[in-house]
Amino acid sequence: MSCRCFGLFDWFKGRNSRDQTQAQEFATDNIRLFSYNSLRSATSDFHPSNRIGGGGFGVVYRGVLRDGTPAAIKTLSAESKQGLREFVTEIDMISNIRHPNLVELIGCCVDDNHRVLVYEYLENNSLASVLLSPRSKYIALDWPTRAAICLGTASGLAFLHYEAVPHIVHRDIKASNILLDGNFHPKIGDFGLAKLFPDNVTHISTAVAGTVGYLAPEYALLGQLTMKADVYSFGVLLLEIVSGRSSSKAGFGAELMLLVEWTWKLKEEERLLDIVDPELTRYPEDEVMRFIKVALFCTQAAAHQRPTMKQVVQMLSKDVHLNEKVLTEPGVYKGHTSPHLGVGSSETSSSLKTKGKQSVDPSSSTNIFSSHGIPAGSDQKFKGIDSMSIAPIRDLCN
Repeated sequence: MSCRCFGLFDWFKGRNSRDQTQAQEFATDNIRLFSYNSLRSATSDFHPSNRIGGGGFGVVYRGVLRDGTPAAIKTLSAESKQGLREFVTEIDMISNIRHPNLVELIGCCVDDNHRVLVYEYLENNSLASVLLSPRSKYIALDWPTRAAICLGTASGLAFLHYEAVPHIVHRDIKASNILLDGNFHPKIGDFGLAKLFPDNVTHISTAVAGTVGYLAPEYALLGQLTMKADVYSFGVLLLEIVSGRSSSKAGFGAELMLLVEWTWKLKEEERLLDIVDPELTRYPEDEVMRFIKVALFCTQAAAHQRPTMKQVVQMLSKDVHLNEKVLTEPGVYKGHTSPHLGVGSSETSSSLKTKGKQSVDPSSSTNIFSSHGIPAGSDQKFKGIDSMSIAPIRDLCN
């Protein structure tokens, strides 16, 4: 997957520098290149009133391009954690793929030290701003809208994992990276941390990147990245959408548990629906319960016990009977503290680090569907996140 932007990488190497500030918009095979001055004009010189988002990588502004097209313009600060490598990665990742649930990259700018990405503009900003921010109380998301956001996001992730060539692991699935158009149709954005996964690769050992609260424990501890890290993050996102609460900014109960921990506690107390957002006054209880349980399947401590994103799409879109007998306790990573690994685990943080050389099969998952009456494997006990006793995949969804 290579970005076919004429002259782009020469610019990164410092060549053609005399021409950079004079660069005009022009079309390439996949995206457009913009001059910095044209983007200053589009955003009224990056006026604060046009700011629509921001984070560690820079600030996002609403702008109007010369042809009248509205755009979201992401400027990367000089102090940004996202360096040249991530900038090139983001362009390379999304300039060649198209999907209804992925944000479209319009173009980029590489004038002098300025690095800017230009995306399609989505009227309702991010899911975080609509659902989890203090201002979100002014926007009511009913259950059908939330369910559609869950399913659309799952479909986009399944596309990245299985249809994109090479396959892509996003690594930073969270509410602020799920953008919403005028009809609250979800699109996954921000591919600066994404990694390519060729067909013959089961896992990648890499430096940990992402957001605490969404990080899968095996990835946060061992740096072993598989598709199941995205599945875990998606499970956390599901719980946020159902509850209207932020996983990374709130503590629950007297113990100030993370959202995943709190949900598991409610499950054990048979009070799962207590997690539902109080703003949701009307919703189908069976469907909401199924979505919560899907989230718990996605956030299990053992990566191989989590479903694939293809299975998640099925679980969300079909009224299937989930085999709760094989559901195990979530894994939780809380920054610098030791993770909670789940039922039956006596592993410690230090002992897990010494076992980090083992490979992980990202496509394996236990039998999570029991719609055909196949009994749960009662002998499958969780033995920590390095357990390699992986059951064969059985897609038993009708």
